[in-house]
Amino acid sequence: MNILDALMAAQNGGAVKQLGQQFGLGDGQASAALSALVPALASGLAKNATREGGLEGLTAALSGGRHGSYLDDLGSLTRPETVADGNGILGHILGSKDVSRQVAAQAAASTGVGPDILKQMLPVVAAMMMGALAKKAGGGAVPAGLGAAPAGMGGGLLDMLTPMLDTN
Repeated sequence: MNILDALMAAQNGGAVKQLGQQFGLGDGQASAALSALVPALASGLAKNATREGGLEGLTAALSGGRHGSYLDDLGSLTRPETVADGNGILGHILGSKDVSRQVAAQAAASTGVGPDILKQMLPVVAAMMMGALAKKAGGGAVPAGLGAAPAGMGGGLLDMLTPMLDTN
């Protein structure tokens, strides 16, 4: 299952519903926003993971954090600490607020959801993405092959990201 499918299916669609309610969107708009934002975030995460030390950093972040709880407790998505964590994640995977703004603008053009709402959603979606990856990692266990091959070649976490890379 790729990362977008994992987010759409989280809590039997409850994560999409929560995201929509949190940002004043219908389920269809929330799904469209996820579909537009996740490929860009996955691309940034995959690029960082393939840099020297990047995969180890990702593994450490997944094993040291409580990211999986974001999808277990959907109410946590509304908390300021989740937004702060998501902003930290965005800083690592996108590098700057300018890139985040560009991602939101591109997503707005394809979804009809306003860029201001998408900018607010980005940190929450980043946190949700890390939650899905943490769940894939088994709550801290490193999947077999994670560090053995480049992105898309070794299975595990990076396989959740690679289907998104062609759509970005």
